Amino acid sequence: MRLKARLHQVIVLSLVTLCSQAFARDLDQDEALRLRQKGAILPLEQLMQQALDRYPNARLLEAELEKHDDKYIYEVELLTTEGVVREIKLDASTGKLFEDKEDD
Repeated sequence: MRLKARLHQVIVLSLVTLCSQAFARDLDQDEALRLRQKGAILPLEQLMQQALDRYPNARLLEAELEKHDDKYIYEVELLTTEGVVREIKLDASTGKLFEDKEDD
């Protein structure tokens, strides 16, 4: 049963990644580290706290760093205590909230 659920997660994440590549480029951890060291982006931990403060006791599902045109965006997915998945987009350079919506 757990294997089936895990396989479903991998398939969904793979599809999300493929679909998002048409609009944004996901950055790997090495790129993120270089940007952080240069001061181009804020620490993920800092912005994660900002996202979690919006939904106390929510559970982190996923966090990604993406590049949209010339902007770096942290995309965070949270599962709220009400069972709703929220997608929060934050400017990785400033921490400014771009979007907070219910994920489909």
